[in-house]
Amino acid sequence: MKLLLAEDDIELAEYLMRNLRSSAYVVEWVDNGIDADFLGLEEDFDGIILDLGLPQKSGLEVLSHWRERGLDTPVLILTARDSWQERVDGLKAGADDYLGKPFQFEELAARLQAIVRRRFGRADNSLRHADIVLDIDARRVTTAERENMPLTAIEFRLLRYLLLNPDRILSKTELSEHIYEEERLKDSNVIEVYVNRLRSLLGKSRITTYRGQGYRLAN
Repeated sequence: MKLLLAEDDIELAEYLMRNLRSSAYVVEWVDNGIDADFLGLEEDFDGIILDLGLPQKSGLEVLSHWRERGLDTPVLILTARDSWQERVDGLKAGADDYLGKPFQFEELAARLQAIVRRRFGRADNSLRHADIVLDIDARRVTTAERENMPLTAIEFRLLRYLLLNPDRILSKTELSEHIYEEERLKDSNVIEVYVNRLRSLLGKSRITTYRGQGYRLAN
């Protein structure tokens, strides 16, 4: 999944990027409200972590503008101020959840997973389609034929995105953007390699190829 991190504290941002990437997220970082506002509307993110105290344009202004423009991406706001009014203002502006600083990364990760799950209509921390079950915490997949198969980081990101969008044909470009960092985007042939690796685990018929369009999980 692809995240936007809008945080002006460089040390905190580096800490979050390191841990989010180790948790199999693709992360883009901005350190001011103007860039956050633009990028949030320009690119397709699965979730956003937004600091309210951004320079140039406050996180609250950014969030309000996103919602006015119809952006429905889940947003977790961060605040360093111990003010219930600020948290209420953030939620009223369209935030899905909030977290006060300082915080433990484990709590941020759990809250982030929860708001993203809700967007895709998922109740627990696993993803299912037909008999495919992906355990997000363990990064293992189970089918009717095989249980608890471990996945590499890229296999996990790819299967997770396919499972979150089971009714859509996903182009190689979209898949690449959601499983690789921007500076590491791979060509379409690499995506095909990883799709075939998933087919070797799940079964060849589990992922359908649509010529010139992309891939979709089979029903």
